Amino acid sequence: MGQQIEKLAQFVAQTRWEDIPEPVQRHAKLVFLDTLGVILAGSERPEVQQLRERLAATADSGATVFARGWPTSDPRTAALLNGIAGRAIELCEGLRLVSGQPAIQILPGVLALAESASGSGREVMTAFVLGYDVAGRLCSAFTPRPLAHQNGQATLVAAAAAGARMRRLNAAAVSLAMRIAATLVLTPSYNNAVAGATALNVAGGMSGFACALAPELALAGFEAQEDAIEEALANLVGDGFRPDGLLDELGTRWEITRNYFRLYACCNPIHPALDCLREALETLRPRPDDIERIDVATYRFASVMRSSDPPNYFASKYSLPHAAAVMVVKGNAGYGALDDAALRDPAVAALRRRVHVTEDPAMSAVAPRLRPARVTVTLKDGRQGTHACESHRGDFQQPFTESEIREKFRELAGVVLTPEGVTRIEELADRCERWPKVRELTERLRRYARS
Repeated sequence: MGQQIEKLAQFVAQTRWEDIPEPVQRHAKLVFLDTLGVILAGSERPEVQQLRERLAATADSGATVFARGWPTSDPRTAALLNGIAGRAIELCEGLRLVSGQPAIQILPGVLALAESASGSGREVMTAFVLGYDVAGRLCSAFTPRPLAHQNGQATLVAAAAAGARMRRLNAAAVSLAMRIAATLVLTPSYNNAVAGATALNVAGGMSGFACALAPELALAGFEAQEDAIEEALANLVGDGFRPDGLLDELGTRWEITRNYFRLYACCNPIHPALDCLREALETLRPRPDDIERIDVATYRFASVMRSSDPPNYFASKYSLPHAAAVMVVKGNAGYGALDDAALRDPAVAALRRRVHVTEDPAMSAVAPRLRPARVTVTLKDGRQGTHACESHRGDFQQPFTESEIREKFRELAGVVLTPEGVTRIEELADRCERWPKVRELTERLRRYARS
């Protein structure tokens, strides 16, 4: 087996919370808060509610499903449902320099295991940060296939590492759980998103499922081939895996601090164009009917998200014309604006057809290091406004303010919690490493639930 994988497993098994620098701890708690809010709001999507009800008939107990009624289930099912919920509204955070959304694939499984085993907040946060670190390193070493979405692939293996840490396994058992998880990796496609196929979100939930399952398989005596991770990522679901850099700056460069957050409720590559559009609109201050056309030039990956007639709510999250039209009509493109009603709004539908998206090869050449966009808004009276950016706000290079991220949490958590509950849960998350048991969180969620 690869020496690098073994050293990663050793790092996961042996690193303590106090070994993680205080600024990293503080940032990790903000990622925790953000991810919790996304899960809570995502639990309201119709397909997520229906799945929750269908699985409840055969569910065991031990871990909380973060949704109205606060049902309990076995840790694997709870992790699956909470992971799917967190993917459902396209507001989860992710890795900035490579493709991947670690928090929503790791945290649900870690929380479910901790609750079922009376684990502490410190154990949760340690496993979360270390699993995230493995995810960032595996995703950087991994070359995904062109259409592959990164939920349920390299990060699923990292989720298994986090679950093994949560189960307090030694380095050899962490390695085994990771290698077992390599047999569970999935094949989600970006075409799912454009088509509105919400099955894509199941892949994110399955990482949480694997987080809870893989350590149990290891403890039960299942074995895995020595090069399972290398083979799976290089040959089965990917086009290459370069392990040489896996250990670079291990313990000094923390991947969770190299992330991005989202305030726009749509696919991340769309965000640079929306930043530019916002600037143009602030300059011109047009009404929707004043706009003759909106021209967007951006890098290739973002430019393919150009459907002017998305078939459903989920597909609308991957339509740059739709997100741009919503921003013009509603004034923003956040959770409350990019909703089901926006898809049916005749003003939004009319404006979508006046948004024209093209690839700029020069911009494609610098992605993903930069994620450029240029937007020109042309009004019917002939006036124009053009704005360009090299990348959008929200990542570790151009971060949102902490207050912006907290306001996002308050909006999302307020979907299922009372106003007092939102405040209490935010305060609780700020001291999560001091929880004697994770049930301190789930008990408060139940106490402050909206009826």
